[in-house]
Amino acid sequence: MNFPQFLVGMTTASLVVALSTFLATGSIWKALGWTVLTLIVLQVGYFVFVVRLIYRTGRKTHR
Repeated sequence: MNFPQFLVGMTTASLVVALSTFLATGSIWKALGWTVLTLIVLQVGYFVFVVRLIYRTGRKTHR
């Protein structure tokens, strides 16, 4: 997965969460809160993915 692909997916997911939360609750603040939470979870997941790629690449070169 490359970074531009991640950005498109992250933007789409955050827009879907924001819209669905707003339509379900009618509150812009709840929609904003859930969207921020979603963005944090996605960023942490991407960071873990990159660290795992780096770790696996390092192990392959030392064999």
